Amino acid sequence: MSANRNPIEPYRNIAPRGTVDFLLRLASRVQGRRFVHVNSTREGGGVAEILNRLVPIMRDLGIKTDWEVIEGDSDFYATTKAFHNALQGKEQVLTEAMLEHYVDVNRANAERLRLAGDLVLIHDPQPAAMIEARAPEGKWVWCCHIDLSTPQRRVWNFLRRFVVRYDAAVFSLPAFAQQLPIPQFLAYPSIDPLADKNRRMSVKEVKETLDRLGVPDDKPILLQVSRFDRFKDPIGVINAYKLVKGYHAVRLVLAGGGAIDDPEGAQVLNDVREAAGRDPDIYLLDLPPNAHLAINALQRAATIVIQKSTREGFGLTVAEAMWKGKPVIGGATGGITVQIVPGVTGYTVNSVEGCAFRIRYLLSNPQLMRRMGEAGREHVRENFLVTRHLRDYLSLLAHLSR
Repeated sequence: MSANRNPIEPYRNIAPRGTVDFLLRLASRVQGRRFVHVNSTREGGGVAEILNRLVPIMRDLGIKTDWEVIEGDSDFYATTKAFHNALQGKEQVLTEAMLEHYVDVNRANAERLRLAGDLVLIHDPQPAAMIEARAPEGKWVWCCHIDLSTPQRRVWNFLRRFVVRYDAAVFSLPAFAQQLPIPQFLAYPSIDPLADKNRRMSVKEVKETLDRLGVPDDKPILLQVSRFDRFKDPIGVINAYKLVKGYHAVRLVLAGGGAIDDPEGAQVLNDVREAAGRDPDIYLLDLPPNAHLAINALQRAATIVIQKSTREGFGLTVAEAMWKGKPVIGGATGGITVQIVPGVTGYTVNSVEGCAFRIRYLLSNPQLMRRMGEAGREHVRENFLVTRHLRDYLSLLAHLSR
């Protein structure tokens, strides 16, 4: 493959020195092997976004890579949303009928999908029970992208009986790992600096995008980008903004949307609209899953980016904002604590009042915001780019399919 056709070459001047050469050598060791990813949606959420970037690059590097998506009805997604909430520590009621339906849907998907490969990577709880249908050949790995540090025990015990049948598990933070009789690996999620959501944009392009969205830029913008999910605490962000606006003229933008596997999004958005009331400086943007350029422009236009989650698997919007040179204030939870270096790239907070205090402090210190933005971009370059994620997955393939 010539250098000018190699899809990894554009990253050579972006990723840390030596990264691309290492990836090319690693890919040559696993060419011809089949890697299968399985998750619950092609659009909406961090997993789908990561796979949309990783899978084409892996294919172009000579690895036979497939991406399968499970299908389910509304009852199935209501159950897996309850799984998600329970595994992140929120008490949920799951009936035996719900659990049986979850297993039945997994079995039906296992019959429909092509799951034979040297390495099959099953993402998150939705397709976890498909391990029952594994073929004798190949290795199966369960990859958990959510905060599993304090799960509801009954739900975790139910899911664990499937997880222990895998050959290994991958978690995005050491704190999420569980006592399991199988090997466990660590792989941080990542962003792609060349994707529409993160590529360079001109000042003109940013301004035109904001105009299309109807968001003025005549005041400092406080921005949170996330699904409308209670764990993202959008109402807490509104309350923090209300504490700040008495001291600074600012505008708050809450931008997000839903996903096919999250049936609670519409209700949360309604609650957020009620909390926002008639404040003319609060903008709620219900964006489609493919609104990548819009999110890019919003993050570049923002003065401060917020990710005030109360539970978070990782929170890639933090890395996205830091890549664009923005200071970030995030909830002191999950992967946010790995991305934000307190006092260096931003701040982590535990309360509405703490969030408001840090916003006011940064607005009063523009030079500090600039330094934090520069440090954040380098932190992302070293740790959270798609090239590092690709290295982790290729290493897993090489190790487990020897």
